[in-house]
Amino acid sequence: MLAPINLDERFEREIKIPMTQQEFLNWEEEDIHAEWVDGEVTIYMPTSKQHQQIVGFLSSLLGLFARLFDLGEVLTAPYSMRAKPDGSVREPDVMFIAREHADKLKRMYLDAPADLVVEIISDTSVTRDRADKFYEYQESGVREYLIVDSRAGKERVDYYFLAEDGSYQAILADEEGKFHSRVLPGFWFRKEWLFQERTPDPLRALMEIAPEAVRKSVEGN
Repeated sequence: MLAPINLDERFEREIKIPMTQQEFLNWEEEDIHAEWVDGEVTIYMPTSKQHQQIVGFLSSLLGLFARLFDLGEVLTAPYSMRAKPDGSVREPDVMFIAREHADKLKRMYLDAPADLVVEIISDTSVTRDRADKFYEYQESGVREYLIVDSRAGKERVDYYFLAEDGSYQAILADEEGKFHSRVLPGFWFRKEWLFQERTPDPLRALMEIAPEAVRKSVEGN
């Protein structure tokens, strides 16, 4: 039996609880953002408004694009990802799962590496996102990893794809400032979309990315 959890403590600090991987996977606290690493669950503090705005924008934009081209599914935390059977169980801020991997989607977690993972850095997650998860995702086969640092004065985008040798290589913006995905053919985004006081309308951004496909979809309906 797991000990009772005082969720009010999440506003003051991260909570750590000893737990087996299977106990965590069987845990059905759907509204709690938590991850399992090395026999211990960490329950994270609530995120900032800006963090939520970026997650909302990227998940909506990716979801619209994936649906438009029937590429797969986009999910957000607190849905979990067990990229390796014996590895950590993470809850990425946003993840894309290609249609051919849909059979790996369980009710409470993805039992495989996502094809694209997005993590939004907070003050407490710098090392976790830039080091711990970077190497975990690389080793487990996450095909693209997007890190967004939206902290004031530290705004930055780091985007990686998994090369044939199994290492992450940087995806750089093109001459127009666009970052192009290799996992979702035709998808791209601009860095400035993420760091505005108010993120753009995802549908308007989609119309900029794929105007012809959007027009044909609308006309077809």
